[in-house]
Amino acid sequence: MEGKKTMSPYDIAKEIDLATGSLISKEALVAKVNGSLWDMNRPFEGDCQLEFFTFDSVEGRDALEMQFGFKLCTGSCAARGQEGFHYDAFYGDRGLNEDDLKDIEKEVKKAVNEKKSFERIEVTKQQALEIFSENKFKIEIIGELPEDKAIAIYTCGSLVDLCSGPHIPNTSFVKAISVLKASSAYWRGNKERESLQRVDGISFPDLKLLKEYLAKLEEAKKYDHRILGAKQDLFFFDRLSPGSPFIDPHGTCIYNKLVDFMKAQYRERGYKEINIYKDNMFVFKIDNKEFGLKPMNCPCHCSINEASGALSGLTRVRRFVQDDAHIFCRESQIKGEVKNVLEFIRYVYGIFGFSFELELSTRPEKYLGEIETWEKAEGALAVALNEFGRPWKINEGGGAFYGPKIDISVFDAFKRKFQLITSEIYLQCATLQLDFQMPVRFELSYSAEDGASREKPVMIHSAVLRSVERMLAILLEHYKGNGHSG
Repeated sequence: MEGKKTMSPYDIAKEIDLATGSLISKEALVAKVNGSLWDMNRPFEGDCQLEFFTFDSVEGRDALEMQFGFKLCTGSCAARGQEGFHYDAFYGDRGLNEDDLKDIEKEVKKAVNEKKSFERIEVTKQQALEIFSENKFKIEIIGELPEDKAIAIYTCGSLVDLCSGPHIPNTSFVKAISVLKASSAYWRGNKERESLQRVDGISFPDLKLLKEYLAKLEEAKKYDHRILGAKQDLFFFDRLSPGSPFIDPHGTCIYNKLVDFMKAQYRERGYKEINIYKDNMFVFKIDNKEFGLKPMNCPCHCSINEASGALSGLTRVRRFVQDDAHIFCRESQIKGEVKNVLEFIRYVYGIFGFSFELELSTRPEKYLGEIETWEKAEGALAVALNEFGRPWKINEGGGAFYGPKIDISVFDAFKRKFQLITSEIYLQCATLQLDFQMPVRFELSYSAEDGASREKPVMIHSAVLRSVERMLAILLEHYKGNGHSG
């Protein structure tokens, strides 16, 4: 379409409504202009391709949730997940209580009723530093931005905040909102920095959706795996060893059944389990005893130094076990091997009663190797996904630094989504990653079919359960504590 500079997506939506009788101008929360997300009221900058997104789309939900993450507080930073939003604010040594949350929700609802508009303003770096001169957190962020690029800020009533956007047109698009909880967080996740208060909330364009969501939360609380684990003597934690679950005899029976089931499935599909290896390990001696540093944690026990405030039952721990497989194959075998792994995942999740979604995560900004290699790898995964026969989406820039990957998101009985996002609240589930780099770095090769030359193999990293402990937690809540044997 050819857009005038004074026109915006909202203007086009109104014209479409007049011509077709649709309600795009009233229902669209955000637009996409030439592939970039765009405010409904932001003027066009030239000819463009235009799309509209309502709350039923991921883009629309993210736009809605982001606005009120920024409205809740005039804090230091904000982030959003796929369900709801949160905002971090600095309160000194003070923590937020229930009365504070009620006051915050009251102010937010007041803003909603006043139909306050979100206005985008682009300023220079120097202007941004002046605007936020009394907020050291904002100053730190601005200081890291390029000198020669405009910085977007948004206003909503008296609120002025940094944000790249886009935003919904005004607060009236939110018909229902709830402030859910407050917790502690460190500035930029660094425990050496300031302690902040994080406020979580959720918003919807319909009150019925909010009521359904809150009812789902209450139902899920009753079947929290931490409560079930204690009631059924499945596992426990000790303050002397935080983040390290101790599995009780009854829980060990369930745990072992899960592990035995997976081992049998791996064997049936031709995998070989490796527990002990020595060749090419870094070996050294301490007190005349030989020690070896294993090159990777898998498939042995793993540990991660999770921040104490992030520990949560079996879902965020410091010690865990994971299934992890590595497939070595020729480039011509990639499609077939990837499809086999996807079928493996479909079978296991079918047994558990999970539905799942697929995403192809592509080359990130920082990556190893050549672009041509990445494009070839991404193309191979896309072909395998198409032939697998299930819908899938693109997650631009979400791949690992060494290769593209397929992320698998599962839904439990409460319709909650669990996916492979290690730094957010979601839990790790299956993953499948293509790796052209590791075989090169380890100087791996195999005899080609002609018998005279050698070629580099391709490595496929895959995991079906990921963390066994986390999967046990998901299964306990999914089945509401029923269905296991002792």
